[in-house]
Amino acid sequence: MKTGTIVALVIIAVLIIAIVVLYFLGKKAQKKQAEQQQQIDAAKQSVTMLIIDKKRMKLKEAGLPAGVLEQTPKIMRNSKVAVVKAKIGPQIMSLICDEKIFDDVPVKREVKATVSGIYITDVKGLHGKTVTSDTKKKKSRFKQMLEAAQEKAGAKPLK
Repeated sequence: MKTGTIVALVIIAVLIIAIVVLYFLGKKAQKKQAEQQQQIDAAKQSVTMLIIDKKRMKLKEAGLPAGVLEQTPKIMRNSKVAVVKAKIGPQIMSLICDEKIFDDVPVKREVKATVSGIYITDVKGLHGKTVTSDTKKKKSRFKQMLEAAQEKAGAKPLK
């Protein structure tokens, strides 16, 4: 056999092995995530809270309890998470918010939230309305001019 054919076969074999390994790792991670979701659902409770502030910040800077920092893997300690500072009853607490609903959490409003430990999984308005963010960011001058130019040219604007 030629050298090129042997090299191609070795590369194909390595790629097939890598795909099989990734498939099984993906299945294992999917099972683990399903178990975690069941635990979150089992411990959830509805709480009325006043949202004071929300930010994306590093886990170390979030002001969370020391036990939470000890339980997180060292790699994840420097990653940014969605943190919500809320007043629940007389206490002001820092909570971690689900990334899916972080943009919908209103600031300086009282909401009814579904909380599991220190993790906010769902937010609704106080009277059962689903809360949506009403504030739109003001576009920069450059983006306004770019959209105007695209509109004149007949191109679809970028979102």
